[in-house]
Amino acid sequence: MTRVFAFLLAFVCVLPVLAAPVPAGLDPQNTVFLETKYGRVIIRLRPDLAPKHVERIKTLAREHYYDNVPFHRVIAGFMAQTGDGQRGDGTGKSKYPDLPAEFSKVPFTRGVVGMARTQNPNSANSQFFIMYGETPSLNGQYTVVGEVVSGMEAIDRVKKGSQADNGAVTDPDRIVRMEVAADAK
Repeated sequence: MTRVFAFLLAFVCVLPVLAAPVPAGLDPQNTVFLETKYGRVIIRLRPDLAPKHVERIKTLAREHYYDNVPFHRVIAGFMAQTGDGQRGDGTGKSKYPDLPAEFSKVPFTRGVVGMARTQNPNSANSQFFIMYGETPSLNGQYTVVGEVVSGMEAIDRVKKGSQADNGAVTDPDRIVRMEVAADAK
């Protein structure tokens, strides 16, 4: 009987932790859940660095723009790019206007999330990338919007593209769903 009581007490104490959707210390309004077939990726957004870009990601996530969008460009050791909900091939963007650059001194290291853009620094729109490794050449040249705090192993498993095709992926893995943590049920 004592063992049963101890088990039930432990279960009741652990249940809130298992049910908690957002890890301690993270703001649910500035955290996104990116679901892949390999598991959940939790990204802490950084409105202190890039308020306009963070707001755009949250707006698009709330509109389900990112759901079923492919990881269209993935280069082993470098980054996994996604977010083209218009065409899915890296040439599309959302219905919203491009954003002015919000560069910071935060370095591009493993797990950092940055906004993709064209040669024009003020052309970021909906596409973003997650870093596999440190790439100093991106520092101060692209907008940092956040970092992966959990689930990087799922991003590590995303299907890689061909080096010959600049990382273009044939039959790519996709974002299953992406949502702001405050909206998660």
